[in-house]
Amino acid sequence: MRDPHRSRTRDLFLLRPGVTYLNHGSFGACPRSVFDRYQAWQGELEAQPVEFLGRRFSALMRSAREALGGFVGAAPDDLVFVPNATTGLNAVARSLRLAPGDEVLATDHEYGALDRTWTFLCERAQARYVRQSVPLPVSSPGDVAEAVWAGVTPRTRVLFLSHITSTTALVFPVAELVRRARAHGIVSVIDGAHAPGQIDLDLAALGADFYAGNCHKWMNAPKGSAFLFARREAQPLLEPLVVSWGWRAERPGPSRFVDEHEWQGTRDVAAYLSVPAAIAFMREHGWERVREHCRALAGRARDAVNAVTGRAALTTGHDGWVAQMATMELPGCDHELLQRRLWDEYSVEIPTFAWNGGSYIRVSIQAYNDELDVKTLVEALRRLLPEVARRP
Repeated sequence: MRDPHRSRTRDLFLLRPGVTYLNHGSFGACPRSVFDRYQAWQGELEAQPVEFLGRRFSALMRSAREALGGFVGAAPDDLVFVPNATTGLNAVARSLRLAPGDEVLATDHEYGALDRTWTFLCERAQARYVRQSVPLPVSSPGDVAEAVWAGVTPRTRVLFLSHITSTTALVFPVAELVRRARAHGIVSVIDGAHAPGQIDLDLAALGADFYAGNCHKWMNAPKGSAFLFARREAQPLLEPLVVSWGWRAERPGPSRFVDEHEWQGTRDVAAYLSVPAAIAFMREHGWERVREHCRALAGRARDAVNAVTGRAALTTGHDGWVAQMATMELPGCDHELLQRRLWDEYSVEIPTFAWNGGSYIRVSIQAYNDELDVKTLVEALRRLLPEVARRP
């Protein structure tokens, strides 16, 4: 039976009834009140487009950046809005001038789209993209830091890491690795797609040169809202992904970084302007308590799935590896067929994927999830896994 409190929380979102939605990590659901504010911003834009974009734009965007900066621990002039973290990271990667033989160090846990970004740019520059192995199970942050740092050579120019990995859903020790990179003159670029809203952030204290995060995942903002942070001293390294009126602006603002990256021509910025509403929503609903509940439920989901599969957890020891997502190894199976049947037969929305020679499933737990969602998944896996198993 569904927890009445969780049912009331689910009613705050726009999710279709009857769906067991365990994939917030891929495409987060937006609360009704935040979506209403998003549409209200769109209405204001259409009611007087010239006033909105021509006279109000800069002040509106600054107000949104101030709210975001307070949430992620950054000065508003060190942030710009982008449609998604991939766009922000592309802006950084395309700005850095790699020479033949230079190396970009990452891990084998990175998001596939960014693997492609760095591979594309390294091939063009005749540089090397190094995917350092971080073996599973992980046991301590120090061991992970050492495993990553073992890939540093005199040719390493860039350190690229996920804060929370998309595939294995692990919280990586980025602070220690950023510190080491700074000490060795290596540019640090952090993929924070899954971090804002899932864990506390203080970007100024973290000290990464560049950090991109999504607001439309765990911060509950509308789709198409994300940010790029650039440390003040590193901002001169960046070039605008789209060159427009902000480049060599006639009336420059307090930040050339903002001037060059904020205005990209006519576009709908309603999702960006709705970020303060998403932050207010979390504050009004006691989000620290919500996150604690979700972290605990994610841990129980991991243990329950592993009990069905007979596989071991991806982590040992240290208890800070998992936030609101957990990835579990599956026994040898057709994981794509499993995903289809979970949806077609049980209305369970959850990703499965191949990684490093194995098959995996990742559960995401948000405020609208409860024990019944986990029970539905576990019962479905218990029935389906023998039916999709790969035969010798």
